[in-house]
Amino acid sequence: MNRSIGNASNRSITRVTRVTSVTPVAPSVSGSDFLQLNPEEAPAGGLSDWLTRRLRDAIADGSLPVGSRLPATRVLAGELRVSRGVVTEAYRRLTEDGHVAGRGRGGTVVVAPVAVPVAPPVAPAPVAPAAGSGDPAGAAVFAVTPPGADVFDALRAAPARIDLSPGVPDLAAFPRTAWLRAERAVLRSLSASGLGYGDPRGALELRRAVANWLARNRGIRVDAGEVLITSGTAQGLGLLAQVLRDDGIGAMAVEDPGSLGARHHLRDRQLETPPVAVDAEGVRVDELRATGARAVLLTPAHQFPTGVVLGGVRRRELMRWAGEGGLIVEDDYDAEHRYDRPPVPALRSVLAERVCYAGSVSKLLAPALRVGWMLAPPKYRDALVKAKRFADLGNAVLPQLVLARLMESGEMERHLRLLRRRHRQRRDAMIAAIGKHLPGAVVHGAAAGLHLVITFESAEFADTDLAGAALARGVKVQPLSWHRQRPGRPGLVLGYAATPPGGIAEGVATLGEALSEVVPEVRPRGR
Repeated sequence: MNRSIGNASNRSITRVTRVTSVTPVAPSVSGSDFLQLNPEEAPAGGLSDWLTRRLRDAIADGSLPVGSRLPATRVLAGELRVSRGVVTEAYRRLTEDGHVAGRGRGGTVVVAPVAVPVAPPVAPAPVAPAAGSGDPAGAAVFAVTPPGADVFDALRAAPARIDLSPGVPDLAAFPRTAWLRAERAVLRSLSASGLGYGDPRGALELRRAVANWLARNRGIRVDAGEVLITSGTAQGLGLLAQVLRDDGIGAMAVEDPGSLGARHHLRDRQLETPPVAVDAEGVRVDELRATGARAVLLTPAHQFPTGVVLGGVRRRELMRWAGEGGLIVEDDYDAEHRYDRPPVPALRSVLAERVCYAGSVSKLLAPALRVGWMLAPPKYRDALVKAKRFADLGNAVLPQLVLARLMESGEMERHLRLLRRRHRQRRDAMIAAIGKHLPGAVVHGAAAGLHLVITFESAEFADTDLAGAALARGVKVQPLSWHRQRPGRPGLVLGYAATPPGGIAEGVATLGEALSEVVPEVRPRGR
């Protein structure tokens, strides 16, 4: 049977060969089946521009979805009959834009879509556009005051070519190769019973890894039994608010300015959020006392959004307040991402009995992992575990085991060193662009973190109008007023971690144009 198949196959091949041998050969055509690329369409001297534009359009319309692998530069150059340098240059531009990334032997892969304006399927109700904004849809995101709980969803969904939103890490830098290697190792060693329901506190391997990580990087000495794994800091904060509410605590004071998202989570659990001013030394403890609140949420290592570090005098005042019965909820926001200053000890490392500590890998790896941790004082530990059990029976186990392996292998520290170098370059690019295109803007919080705050000390306008005008031009930012409960100077919160230097420069230049529209007496400087 096998021989007859083989003989038939040989006869078929012979017949095809005879036919093709007498068929006239068509003249060679410069082109490629890949995206039906034809370099004859390119203008003279513009091959790299043409190829970059065609690839960018294919990413935008979904012909090249995220995860697609581009042809090797040598292969595509051969198919198009152009120099390899043309293809290399096009790939380089897309890499700088953050749309593709080299994966070593894995080739060049699409890692981020190109945002394109998409008309909504149903016309929204008429909304008065923000001053200076010609885009009602963009203005609608910033029209509601105070912003509702869905405002971040709306902003994420809004189309834009450049996203300078804070809180977004460099997702293109996610260590995919290391993650896959760790995942394979976990699956090879995992027993069948390991695929069952886990401990609601989290996998023991990850709780041990977190305890070791905190000891190495934050000076916190803790036993694995004290660690509760959560679905990010957001879930931990919600669970704690529920527990405190059950304990008779009806308010948690918050920094002002401070995270709008955190206030939403606390208010969803029926906790009041009295504001406490933040100055150059951090939270005002005298104002905290005046609120009468028994708990306070702080970001002492890198205050969100101002970037202020809690000073030594304030720390001592805060310790006295906590010693009198107060509870400090320490969100260790951006503590690892520092560039121009030494590390700041965590409050939890010096006052374990009165500090509830929360952290996550959302800014170090990716928010999509939904992995965080919480260290609670003994008084609230069992209640938090109970709340977590009834919330979801515990986080998914497999990602916990993979993350534990990365933490214990040293891969996380290596990744953090890579991010610090890259983030410092992007921060410097943003500061330079602000100096060039936003005269008069004052920069805050540059020594650490993944974002900057700029304020406008000499101009009176609504920063929501400026954010709306920027969105109408395709650039996403957050107005500082979103994160205030009391009036203050207009400003913007600008994230730089997720955008390459070229995109940062273009985005800030666009902000300069938007500012000149909102505040006509401020003229933009040249790009």
